[in-house]
Amino acid sequence: MLDALRLSVGTLTIVPSGAIADIDRRTAARAMIIAPLAVLPLAITVALLGWLGRIAGLPPLAVGLLVVGGLALGSRALHLDGLADTVDGLGSGWNAERSLMVMRRGDVGPMGVVALIVVIGLQALAVGELVQGLAGALLVGVVVCCSRAALCLTCVRGVPAARDNGLGSAVAGSVPRAAAAGCWLAVLLIMTGAAWLSGHRPASGALATVAAALLVAILIYRCVRRLGGVTGDVMGAAIEIAFTAMIVMMIL
Repeated sequence: MLDALRLSVGTLTIVPSGAIADIDRRTAARAMIIAPLAVLPLAITVALLGWLGRIAGLPPLAVGLLVVGGLALGSRALHLDGLADTVDGLGSGWNAERSLMVMRRGDVGPMGVVALIVVIGLQALAVGELVQGLAGALLVGVVVCCSRAALCLTCVRGVPAARDNGLGSAVAGSVPRAAAAGCWLAVLLIMTGAAWLSGHRPASGALATVAAALLVAILIYRCVRRLGGVTGDVMGAAIEIAFTAMIVMMIL
């Protein structure tokens, strides 16, 4: 379990986690399942950052950008990079092999840039709208944690890896389906309760969870059909898509 925690923290945050042994399937599964807990320090930090920005009198959009920027810094922007690479790969119009080559390159194409602008813009606007006080800021922190449950879906058994190497291949297909279902049931309950406690409609939390799970499932389906499976980039994209869906649905 310690190796799983180190893997999850070291992959999802900039917090030093120390070296780990070889990643076996059980360690990989545990790391993906506890991902929402592994980012708890980051979630608390950006929630407080947003709250302090609000207290300082920053406009809502500035508060939102501050939080989104803090998330990018705290995760090395790996998830945003994964989103851009995945969009470039899926939009390339080439076969699976060449699409994976596009995703592996370090540069970002125009489709990836547009995806980043849209996603970051939606996140910043929604976060700025939610952070009206401490309760709203903490709700944002809860959404940050819950959105990382997207890894349970991208790594569920039956979903293959698109490559034979890389971290994505080490964790792909490692999470038992029952564990993934249990994880998302917990997310549903937490999001519903958090929405209620923060003064929002409980249904908003439930709808946010369903929307995030549905969009991540569509992404996985598309990547399996188009690329032959998932990669580390797809996993990062799934996190960004889940977070965007959850945070936007909370303000509707």
